[in-house]
Amino acid sequence: MTALPNRDRRAERRAATRAEILEAAWLIARRDGLAVITLREIGQQVGMQAPSLYSHFDSKNAIYDAMFGQAWQQIVEWFDERPAAPQRPRRALLWLAEGFFDFSVSDLARYQLMNRAVVPDFQPSEEAYAHSQAAYERMLDMLRQAGVRRQADVDLWTAVTGGAVDQQLANDPGGTRWRNQLPRIVDMYADELGIPGPRLRRSR
Repeated sequence: MTALPNRDRRAERRAATRAEILEAAWLIARRDGLAVITLREIGQQVGMQAPSLYSHFDSKNAIYDAMFGQAWQQIVEWFDERPAAPQRPRRALLWLAEGFFDFSVSDLARYQLMNRAVVPDFQPSEEAYAHSQAAYERMLDMLRQAGVRRQADVDLWTAVTGGAVDQQLANDPGGTRWRNQLPRIVDMYADELGIPGPRLRRSR
């Protein structure tokens, strides 16, 4: 009979408590905004005194740091769970644009933490930033497969897709006004780069 490995129940409880703290922080961020999160309110959400949180996170910024890393991990998982990208380059670019767009608009607080300096004096640690770099490298791989290789072309991609997300969140939250523009955006981008393939929009 094979012996089961010894479980570190203390570590498991600690990990569960950290996860509960992060979940409470996200709840507050989505309800009231990222910048107004306080240790006191997090403590109330998880049934702890605010000073007790320091046994799990060194500071409020450490909580933001864990949230930042978690958010970038989630976008990688989001793409991993989607059906495989189409083979045709323009369809693949649309797949990438729609995936990023849907992930971004599904959670305003998460998108802001990942992409906007909305929390004063917060800078992600090297460990948390590594998660964003891993996600960026995944995006680069997808773009290369579609024929996008120059850094200037990658920069243009992030500008137009990120701009569509910003417009949607600012002007039509919960709607599809700018998502509906993605085929047109991808066509214009692909035309600029000379990426072949049938056009995604056959008429205006």
